[in-house]
Amino acid sequence: MAADGEQKDENRLVKIDLDDVGKPRRSAEAEQERAIAIYDILEDNIFRLESQTGPFHLTLRLEGRHVHFDIRQSNETPLIQFFMAMGPLRRVMRDYFHVCDTYYDAIRTKSPSQIQAIDMGRRALHNEGSELLQARLDGKVETDFQTARRLFTLICVLQSR
Repeated sequence: MAADGEQKDENRLVKIDLDDVGKPRRSAEAEQERAIAIYDILEDNIFRLESQTGPFHLTLRLEGRHVHFDIRQSNETPLIQFFMAMGPLRRVMRDYFHVCDTYYDAIRTKSPSQIQAIDMGRRALHNEGSELLQARLDGKVETDFQTARRLFTLICVLQSR
């Protein structure tokens, strides 16, 4: 059993940075989402690179219409960098942002059942984005669904203002 535990400890993220220097300040909601997603990932995640051993440090940065992934060992030794085009995620992200705005407005004015219905739609879009992200990372990075879900959140936070 120890061997499995050791492997899990190696194939994980131990540090995450969002490189957003020079970008406009995000909303309080986006900052809260960022903090929660990073905390949750660092608490429990699976993150594997083919033929590389972690633990890993990930920096995400938007560059034009791409997300730049910079993956390093925990001691900052560079391992791999790649760009992922945002195009395939744009529709899901646009819909997700719209539902999130509706959700935050609903919290202030709607009934619990209306809020729950909006939240179910928000979660479904979040899951769709997570599955799409896992597929887009295939061949580069292997993650579990919860890690992909939180990474999708961080990519959305990078896009938000």
